[in-house]
Parts: sequence; structure tokens; C-alpha cells
Amino acid sequence: MAAQKNTIPVKECDIVSNVRHAAEIFFENGDFIRNVILCSIRDEGKTEDLFQDFFLSLVSRPIPPDVRNLKSYIYKALINDISDRIRYIERYRALTHKYASYCNEVVNNRSAENALIEKEQTEKMIELIEKRVAKREARAIAMRYCDNLCVGEVASRMGIDKRSVSRYISAGLRKVRQFLVFGQGD
Repeated sequence: MAAQKNTIPVKECDIVSNVRHAAEIFFENGDFIRNVILCSIRDEGKTEDLFQDFFLSLVSRPIPPDVRNLKSYIYKALINDISDRIRYIERYRALTHKYASYCNEVVNNRSAENALIEKEQTEKMIELIEKRVAKREARAIAMRYCDNLCVGEVASRMGIDKRSVSRYISAGLRKVRQFLVFGQGD
């Protein structure tokens, strides 16, 4: 029986080779790569992230051996990676805005992420209010402050007069304030 050699599987060997090759390219061209990224996005904070991402990109997609002008190839690859990142961010923002509008959330001067967080916080606050005050009071408060309805619109939707809505809101908010001040038990 022949002695077995300790061999690295082909895929793992390729990865090690790709990492070494990418490391050599970064050692020789690291300043050039960093400067291209910085000039393209003009944000030092994101430059380091893209620098690291480009290294991983070279590991997963090594530069072909027949490339004549290495810096030109690196420049084009960097611009493509940066463009891909920008498109990804734009798609993410568009989807976030679409989701926020689906949730009927106004996003005017706020980022969509903040608008959604505020909506979730408001919903939690309304749940807390509903536990602490009468049902009609909680409904009036929610319609007035969450749905941004005026007292007349709340009255119309609840089928009561404006004075009753004002009393419900006033009484409900007074109970919430008392709870917050005195911290009465759950």
C-alpha cells in the first residue's frame, strides 16, 4: 500500500492561491486602489469598506493572467464595484421608501428607516395607552395623534360630538401622565 500524501483539496488550494495573488496586488497597488476609491466616492469612512470589499472581489474573481495593463484593469474593476455598490444602496433606499409608503408613513424630512422606527415606537406607545385607559379614550387618542385627525374628524368617525372626543382625549392623557409620573405597576 502506497503512502498517502497530505494534499489540500483543489478548491481550497485555489482559494489560497487567489488570496496570495490578491495580497500581492494590494501590496504593490494598495495606494492606487485606495486613491481611486476615495476620488470616486469622496467619503473616507466608506473608502476602507470598499477597499476591503475589493480585496474579497479579487479573491473571488482573480485577475486573468493575460491582462496587459494591470492598473487599467484594476481601475475598471474598481469603478464597476463602486457602481454596483451605489446601485445596491439606491435599490435599498427605493425599497425602504416603497415599504414606508406602503405603511402610509410620511417620509418628508426623515429617512425612511427613521420613519418606520418612529411608527413602531408609536404603535408600542398606543398599546401601552390601551392597557392604561378606557377603550374609547385610547381610540380617540390614537385617531387624534397617530392618524393625525382633527377633533371633528375623530368625532365623525366615532359617531359622537366634538366635546365628547375632547373629554376622552383629555381624560386619557391625564391617566397616561399620572401613570408616567407615579409609575403605577403593570
